[in-house]
Amino acid sequence: MNRRLSLAPWTYGFIVALAMWIATTAYAGFDSAEATLTAALTFGAFSVLVGTGQMLVIASGPGNIDLSVSSVLTLAAYVSMTVMKAQDHMLFAGLAAAVAVGALAGLLNFLAITLLRLPPIIATLAWSFVFQSLAFNFGGEATLKPPAMLSAFTLWRIGGVPFMPLAVILLTLATMIVLSRGVWGRRLLAVGQSEPAAKLAGISAGRVRLIAYCLCGAAAGLAGFLLSGFSGGAALNMGDIYLLESIAVVVLGGTSVAGGQANALGIWGAALFFNLMATMLNTFQMQAGVRFVLTGALIILIVAIVPRPRVA
Repeated sequence: MNRRLSLAPWTYGFIVALAMWIATTAYAGFDSAEATLTAALTFGAFSVLVGTGQMLVIASGPGNIDLSVSSVLTLAAYVSMTVMKAQDHMLFAGLAAAVAVGALAGLLNFLAITLLRLPPIIATLAWSFVFQSLAFNFGGEATLKPPAMLSAFTLWRIGGVPFMPLAVILLTLATMIVLSRGVWGRRLLAVGQSEPAAKLAGISAGRVRLIAYCLCGAAAGLAGFLLSGFSGGAALNMGDIYLLESIAVVVLGGTSVAGGQANALGIWGAALFFNLMATMLNTFQMQAGVRFVLTGALIILIVAIVPRPRVA
């Protein structure tokens, strides 16, 4: 029993995701195995991208969270599509615009928290309404089409393997290195564990959190840019599912909501869990109401059985 519980908490997402993939494949036929996994990796890449930014904010200390990521994603998508006007030669300009919009949104969130002394949950939620309104002013109800080159990039395969999930995996590895060996990453975790102690060590908690919020916004902006190419354009509801999912994949991935602890690799397990669970329930032809109930029940079950880190 003790040996079973010695598994790292972040591994449970991968284990349950594997079980769902096997169950879906067994029900739909083994010919569907590759397509199911490929779809989970592709859609999971967007969840991981947004979740990685959210992880940095949550790890920066108790109460820190960004509820504007879905609106930032949508706004960045509309701005970048407007800049590019479906022209391939404007691709890098659109990418820069999307990342810049996200970073600026992170800055605005941070300023509202520090200057106005608003709780992060209130500040980021308030800004989310502003960002969503701006997105509506850019495109209204219309879907702004992406350049053909961007669409081709999001569907690009190397040896039959989608390139985009591979690129996000490299981003995950880079994040892991930054958190474990980078100066800023260590400072981020130190501030999250104890801000007073971090200040005594000469660490500027404000500067560390500013970078975390800007990176979170930039990640959401990049996700909006890529998702527009993958889905066929920017749409007002494109970021809705990433609000709660970005938080869920972080928590289920092994990051502590109390701050000071982050697990970039675990986000992949949680993202695959969510995407394969949706595929499995759809394959089993579950009604929408039943799917929501089972989704909530599975999340509660996993959180309940995952062992908590021991407090020294």
